[in-house]
Amino acid sequence: MASRILVTGGSGYLGAEILRQARRAGHVALGTAFQRQRGDLVHLDLRDEHSVAALFDAQLPDVVVNTAYVQGGDQLVAVTCDGAERVACHAARVGARLIHISTDALFDGDGSGHYRDTDVPTPITDYGRAKADAEQAVLGAHHDAVIVRTSLLYGAAVPGPQERLVLDALDAPDRVAFFTDEIRSPVLVTDLAGALVELTGIDYVGLLNVAGADDCDRFEFARRIATHLGRDPRALRSAVSADLGLRRPRNCSLDSSLARSVLASPLRGVREVLPEQAPV
Repeated sequence: MASRILVTGGSGYLGAEILRQARRAGHVALGTAFQRQRGDLVHLDLRDEHSVAALFDAQLPDVVVNTAYVQGGDQLVAVTCDGAERVACHAARVGARLIHISTDALFDGDGSGHYRDTDVPTPITDYGRAKADAEQAVLGAHHDAVIVRTSLLYGAAVPGPQERLVLDALDAPDRVAFFTDEIRSPVLVTDLAGALVELTGIDYVGLLNVAGADDCDRFEFARRIATHLGRDPRALRSAVSADLGLRRPRNCSLDSSLARSVLASPLRGVREVLPEQAPV
């Protein structure tokens, strides 16, 4: 059955892919952007209570997928946490299903990874704390929300943040290094968007890890991306964040076995999607 789907953050890397797949599946999908109205996106400032309320009243969505966030700066809490709570409140008010996108970065990563869906956040960065607070705010405002924790995104037709970082590193290897002691569960953005569109039509409620099947460190991930882009991965430089005295999330790999039992959508690992790796 077709639904009216509202994607906050529709101009973003993930949001744009959700809109594409939702429309292809026959849904009526509207995306928002922080910039003034652009193309088929509508302007929405999540910091503005009146604007959020007016948009929900005008659109009356069946489902809301909140992908909007900022990762740092003085608007981190206002957008990433308070904005998420505002979206959740109005989704609940109009009776819309809510899928809120969270992150593996809300864990400290000090253990062996493979965090489960119900593991309690242990953030050590400002961004991690804002996302952890957002989860609690969203669940408090919308009791039937789905909180999707995911990992590094890659693989859209247009290079995303991970690809751009690798390209920058290839152009200036002395300025960028990739850590071998930071482990994540990268997920193909098209796989994640497909899973989220599928989630709009099923009854799952609560926390759900939706990430790739393989755990790999950032250096391996960068080498695979470089090879996929037709570049020589031997130009990339590795480092160990612990040796540099940096306090960053380490092994934040996610256990997505529950998602694989709930969803029909594939959640492929990076070694399947980017299988070729030149020796370094």
